[in-house]
Amino acid sequence: MAVKEPITGFAVAVVREDGKWRCSALDSGALSELDAAITELGKLRSTGASFGLLAVDDEFFVIVRPSPRGPSLLLSDAAAALDYDIAADVLDLLRVDPPDEDDESVWPEGDLEILADLGLPGVELEVIVGEVDLYPDEQLQMIAQRCGFDSEFTKLLDEI
Repeated sequence: MAVKEPITGFAVAVVREDGKWRCSALDSGALSELDAAITELGKLRSTGASFGLLAVDDEFFVIVRPSPRGPSLLLSDAAAALDYDIAADVLDLLRVDPPDEDDESVWPEGDLEILADLGLPGVELEVIVGEVDLYPDEQLQMIAQRCGFDSEFTKLLDEI
């Protein structure tokens, strides 16, 4: 099931504290292991909102939002679990079976309301996820723009 080639993409931590957004790169290991992403995000100390945006191999993205009850998760394409361990880990944590190998549909799995308190209602996030002609980084840019941290997000992506 695991992709043996190196996984490309990016993993970004997003923090909002005192009304200001801050974006920082997470270790590349966060792209291949959900536990690594959750652990790194858990180390962020913030009184405000914090979450991770993971864009994996130009194929799909994952939003991870830690909380005391356990992480909230959104996987942009459930079918990615057939080829990527991190996507399979998301489905495991959500207690959702992976799709059938013959199913070519693209659908999200997880909490579409994950960023609702930050200005992105689930119905709008569902529309962004449904834009299958866009790459994950473009979808995440739309999310950043809608939530209000697009300049910080773009600046970080230009650096990494």
